Parts: sequence; C-alpha cells; structure tokens
Amino acid sequence: MASRDPASDQLVNHKKSLKDSPAYITTKAGAPVGVKTAVQTVGKNGPILLQDVNFLDEISSFDRERIPERVVHAKGAGAFGYFEVTHDITKYCAAKIFETVGKTTPMAVRFSTVGGESGSADTVRDPRGFAVKFYTDDGNWDLVGNNTPIFFIRDAALFPSFIHTQKRNPATHLKDPDMFWDFITLRPETTHQVIYLFGDRGIPDGYRHMNGYGSHTFKMVNAQGVAHWVKFHYKTNQGIKNLSVEKAAELASSDPDYSIRDLYNAIAKGDFPSWTMYIQVMTMAQAESCKFNPFDMTKVWPHSEYPLIPVGKMVLNRNPKNYFAEVEQIAFSPANMVPGIEPSPDKMLQGRLFSYSDTHRHRLGANFLQIPVNCPFRVSVSNYQRDGPQAMNNQEGCPNYFPNSFSGPQECPRAQRLQPRYNLTGDVDRYDSGQTEDNFSQATILYKQVFDDAQKQRTVENIVGHLKDAAGFIQERAIKIFTQVHPDLGSKVAAGLAPFKKYHANL
Repeated sequence: MASRDPASDQLVNHKKSLKDSPAYITTKAGAPVGVKTAVQTVGKNGPILLQDVNFLDEISSFDRERIPERVVHAKGAGAFGYFEVTHDITKYCAAKIFETVGKTTPMAVRFSTVGGESGSADTVRDPRGFAVKFYTDDGNWDLVGNNTPIFFIRDAALFPSFIHTQKRNPATHLKDPDMFWDFITLRPETTHQVIYLFGDRGIPDGYRHMNGYGSHTFKMVNAQGVAHWVKFHYKTNQGIKNLSVEKAAELASSDPDYSIRDLYNAIAKGDFPSWTMYIQVMTMAQAESCKFNPFDMTKVWPHSEYPLIPVGKMVLNRNPKNYFAEVEQIAFSPANMVPGIEPSPDKMLQGRLFSYSDTHRHRLGANFLQIPVNCPFRVSVSNYQRDGPQAMNNQEGCPNYFPNSFSGPQECPRAQRLQPRYNLTGDVDRYDSGQTEDNFSQATILYKQVFDDAQKQRTVENIVGHLKDAAGFIQERAIKIFTQVHPDLGSKVAAGLAPFKKYHANL
C-alpha cells in the first residue's frame, strides 16, 4: 500500500475517528434538511421559489465566506472597450444594444481563474471566468460566464459544496484531491465538464486566446413580445492557444501573473484583442420537444441543430487606470439585465440571480452600483432606494415612496411590454436530477468525436496526474465513471493509475 502523509489523509482519518453514524444536515438554525441536492422549483424544470429557505440559508452564508476577496474568481485581469453590432438580430431581441447595425456600446471585461486565491498562479488547470459588462442605453447588462460552454453542476443547491471542493481543506488549509474527486465521482453530471477541463483547453494560453460563453440559457424578447431561448458565444479572433502541462508549470514558477501581464501588454502595444459574438436560438416549441433539458448547464446545444448566428464584435482597447478601482471593485451580476433579455428556468442561473448581487453587497457595500466602474453612466438612475453606506447619488429632494403626487419616476411601458406574461404549472418539490438525467452522452461525444488521438492521450495523462493523489476507493469510483464515458477512457485511466494504487480497506 502506497503511503500518504497526514495532510493527504485528513478526510480519511476524520472518517475513521467517527464513532457514530454521520449527523443529519441542518440549517444554521438547526432545522434538519431533507433533500440537500436540489433546489425547490415549480415543476421539474421550473424556476426556483423564494420560499426555498434551505437554499437561501446556505447560499447567503456562502456569499459571505471571504472578506474582502471574491469567494470565487478571486484572481483576475480586466480591460475596457466596446461592442459593435455587425448583424441584425432585432427579430429575436428588442434590447437597445442590438437596435441598429453599426451601433457601439462601451463595455468592460474581467477574466479570472475560478478556484484560486488572489495570489495564485494564472496558469493552473481551472475554468476561466469571462464576465462582460455592457453600459447600454437601458442600463447595465452583465453577461457573466466562463471560457467553457458548460459547467460542473446543474443545480444551484450544490454550488457552495462544489466550490468548497476547489478550495482548501478547512482542517489542513491545503488543496485536497480527495475533496475534488470525491464530489466529482459522487455527482456524475460533472463528467462532461471534467473531460473538457482535463483536455487541452483546461489551461488557456492567457486570456486573449480563449473563447467565452454566457453558458446559461437566456430568454430574448422582440418588439412584438415574441420570446426565444438563446445561448451566447464569443469566439476569439486571436485563435485558440493552450499551454502544455510543462509550460504551465514553468510559468507558475517564473511568472505566476502571466495572463494578466499578457493582456495588459497587448493592449498597451495597440494589439487590441477582439471576439466575435454569436447566439444560438431555440424556439419555445423546440424547447418543449427537445430531447434534452435546454436549461441544463451541463449540456451544450448541438450546433448542427441550433447553428451559431453572428451578432457583433467585442474589442478591448483600454487598460484599467487603477486596478483596485476598476478591476477589483468591478461587480458583475446575471441579475443585471435590460428590457428584451430575461432569465430562463436554468437552475444555476436562477441561483446566481440572487447570489452575485448578494455577495457584492457583502463585499463592496449596499451601494456597490454607485462605484464609478459599476455605475450605469449612460442612464440617469431614478428609483425609490435611498441611504446606506457610501450613498453618493441619493437623488436629492425626489420623493422616496411610490406612488406619489410629486413628479417621482414612473413605471416604463416599454419595459412592461418586453416582459410578456407566461404560464407556469407543476408540483412544488426538490427534483434531484443527479441520477435521472443523461450525464454521459455529451461527454462521450466530446471524448470520442471532438478529441483526436493525441488529445485523448493528453487528457488521460492529465486526469491520472491529478487523480493519482486521491484515495484508492475514490480512484476506483472515478474509473467506473470514465468507463461510462467510453471504455477506452476508463481502461487507460485505470492503467495510468496502476502504479499509484492506494487502498483504504475499511472505507
């Protein structure tokens, strides 16, 4: 039996030390939790209910875990530029940002790693955040995604637990392969993203040479009130480039800020990076008959069925004048939408609508939207919200209640028209989709049809290089998962792990 040090075995030793059965999960108030793996929704694919106090209890606690660093996406780089419409999509969307070909809108982008702390290396194997803030004529629109079109989980109830597995073991304060792979192998919906992550695109060569995705499904509404489901893509015009494991490790030592430096220097030299924005469109009827759940964040929409439609280009041509003021304090939230763009029942998106703004209120204060980089400067903010810390725009003598007889701001008919009524039916319950959904077919396509033989081999090596440090019973569970993706993948991972076998007979 191969030996492991005490830090590596912290969770194993904890389990050995328990004399009784595991305790029941409770809320912070001590109430037992019946279902931990699903949020409460209206119907199987419906939106989350505000009455889901178990989820709000955990997510609000999770949002406040770190001060003042971001809980997730702590290490990042930012830049500013513009979005220009190049193709007419007004038949799908009435948002002012898309109203005419040639229209430009100021924008900001923050790129980031996901799991590491503020001082971590830029070249680790990790998804990359790709958050875009458009300063539109209708206020700020934030499109908050990653460099992958998918994610590890589909239900927001699991987000705090998933992120905990990417962070440090609270007992040892060390990254823990057991935590990572234990969760991954217990939740098979992670498999698609895991294959993607351990493939070549798991370590992008800086931020300029990677694609971005809105990742979630959103709703677009046109001027006639007709709605479509959409996904957003931004394809890099610099071309995809990735780092080898060896080069990434070298840079982590010699230049841990490699990606930040690369972006800053490119813009400073006038080599402005750009991306082409596309959308995929699905009608309401198509969504009803779709063979997979179109709101499942672990799934892609096949391009053969829902082709990419060009929209415009995004160009970054200005570096931040001060990193703290414009990058550390920039705050993105999927809840920042504009008329013509609405959320879908995507359970991860529904959870993020609350979580992002909530964590900003904790990290930056109740009036974080008055910080210059977050301020919707192209419109005059008029509402009935007042006071709080750092209230710089307190709207002078305007009444702070509605309705009123003193010329306070009124409701917008256009915004009302672009939020058409829709019907929801379904039983209120917590629908855990972990074992009932198809968790492997798209991962199989990615491995079997998208990866060539050389990339398949590198993916196996990358998986083995990380999984070898996990406990033996977790390795065995991972092999079974990868075998369900493809027997070739499972057998090669098993062979690669053979020299590193670790057994804990009593687990």
